[in-house]
Amino acid sequence: MKSRTVRIVIPLVLFFASLLLMMPRSERFGYEYRQGSAWKYETLVSQFSFPILKTPDQILEESQNSSVKVVPYYRQDESVLANALAAVPVLSSDGPEDFSAVTAEIISRIYGTGVVGEDGVRQSPGAESDIIYVQRGKRASMVPVTEVLKPSQAREMLLAKASERVPGVNADSIYRACGLYNALLPDLVFDSEMTRLVASDKSVSISPTLGYVPAGQPIVSEGEIVTAEIEQLLDSYRHEFETNFGTDQSALVRWIGNAGISLAMVVLLLLALLASYPSIFDKMNEYLYLLLILLLMSAGALVTDRMNEDFLFLIPFTLGALFLQANFHKKVAFCIYPIGLLPLLFVSGNGTVLFVMNFVAGEVSIQLFKTFSRRWKQFILAFITASILIAVFLSFRLVHLTSESIWRSMLMIFIASMLTVAGYPLTFLFERLFNLLSDARLEELCSTSNKILLELEQKAPGTFQHSLQVMNMADTAARSIGANPLLVRAGALYHDIGKMRNPLCFIENESMLLGANAPEGYHSGLSPLQSSHDITRHVSDGLELADHYRLPGFIKDFIASHHGTTITSYFFNKHLKEGGDPGDEDQFRYQGFRPRTREQVILMVADSIEAASRTLKNYSSQSLSSLVERIVDSKLEEGQFDDSPITLREITLMKESLKSYLGQMFHERIAYPKKSSTK
Repeated sequence: MKSRTVRIVIPLVLFFASLLLMMPRSERFGYEYRQGSAWKYETLVSQFSFPILKTPDQILEESQNSSVKVVPYYRQDESVLANALAAVPVLSSDGPEDFSAVTAEIISRIYGTGVVGEDGVRQSPGAESDIIYVQRGKRASMVPVTEVLKPSQAREMLLAKASERVPGVNADSIYRACGLYNALLPDLVFDSEMTRLVASDKSVSISPTLGYVPAGQPIVSEGEIVTAEIEQLLDSYRHEFETNFGTDQSALVRWIGNAGISLAMVVLLLLALLASYPSIFDKMNEYLYLLLILLLMSAGALVTDRMNEDFLFLIPFTLGALFLQANFHKKVAFCIYPIGLLPLLFVSGNGTVLFVMNFVAGEVSIQLFKTFSRRWKQFILAFITASILIAVFLSFRLVHLTSESIWRSMLMIFIASMLTVAGYPLTFLFERLFNLLSDARLEELCSTSNKILLELEQKAPGTFQHSLQVMNMADTAARSIGANPLLVRAGALYHDIGKMRNPLCFIENESMLLGANAPEGYHSGLSPLQSSHDITRHVSDGLELADHYRLPGFIKDFIASHHGTTITSYFFNKHLKEGGDPGDEDQFRYQGFRPRTREQVILMVADSIEAASRTLKNYSSQSLSSLVERIVDSKLEEGQFDDSPITLREITLMKESLKSYLGQMFHERIAYPKKSSTK
């Protein structure tokens, strides 16, 4: 019990710590506003003096109107020269100079000053510079613009200089043949950030501020329309608050607040799991997978908000809903998915909009995924998701009218919806990493075209047909009690693969493999103990084959549990009749384990009933009912169901469904009269 508690708590502690580390480090500006909308809060009075920051457009306009020239800054890529020299043809001329050496020398001189793109040096409109900065290694130097060549000019110079120094060689033909012209590429790469920094260093006369607002000055009144000027004041006030005053709060206080929020999410998650899927704590792989998906969703909100909150519209949060739905019951996904969206509520100015958008779209995606999960239909689901996201987004914008363009946000929402299609294949990677059971994986295992099933059909055809009958029978029983039909179908197909090792040991294969005129049966001449050993061995053989074919662990559980710890009654009774010791019972027992899930119980019962039904001589409803009752009661008496969560009510429903299935399978048919021959 203690170890189970530790396994539950440690992942939650790590989840809590991860959330805490991703939380915002500074206090957020607690007001939402947009140009053109009314100020919905009380009158905002500045609590401190702050500068009014100029907008980027204002700074750009002043820079263009100033007399300071912007000098372009380039970095040299040394690999371009190396590639060009590598393309120089190896050719010696009869003249006084070596053609290849001359070519290499000219190329080195060309790249000594540098080569830019065919568009030439980048210049600011109306403020052209006659020099550029070129950084070679760690040093930057000024180079006249007139000395920098374009690729076409570099080729012309190479041809002219080479023809002048080695006149006896057709340089143009040689250069074209070896592709040297194509190797003369630009080696100067424009660095926009350094260009801006150099320009800003020279433009000290351009102030980034328009003035100051003193402490106590009203910024905007309640109900006042937020104009461009007021928005600029609010932006400046928020910048000063978050840059300086927002960080003045005690670090300890911030950590305590973030810890409280993170702890609340963890507690809510724990309660949701206890309410919707308490057995997950016994399935460590599913537990860790669920925490990972929630952590990725939280990181998508918290980390993206730190970089640029506008990009939150690009994050496909609904993909998290599909990840959950792919490997958990629908009700679990419904309960858990909103928890992963909670960070949106307290990290972004658009938090409420983003939360409601993705909550509605994600829950609808969970509901519709079964219908639109196959191939191209996933695009239909993506379009439905995009429509819901955009509809909710526009609804919020109608409530809070704004003059800003909404097309950019809508484009990002649409891209995020398409990313759900691109990202969904990651579920197959997660399945492998966490050994999960998704419907897609079960359907893949249920295909009879799988190599091991084709081998079973070839080597043990009777066993293969038996497995198909057990599969259909178990499917019916699973649906009657709400178990997983796909899971039990997969288990039924593979539960007897061990019989391939010795197919003639099992009566269902004798007539198919040996024909009607088969010699005496396999067990003729064997002792009851030897026969029992050969029969029970198909379980261990099946486990070895499952390992060989790398079948998942849950398939091996079906193989090991489909006979549980029962004994081979026929051979044990024969052993007793021949004077054997009753104490030898364990030597006739299957070395598996008793079923631990409802699906394993269903397979055990269906397997026994299908095999026993072949021995019936009377297929009346009463006979079939007695068969089902007798087999299920014997398993109950032996305690084979004691380790499983199946209830007596579910056992009753299972029996009724199996009786109905057998009744349909062995229903009476009318005898068709032979066609009389006429002359």
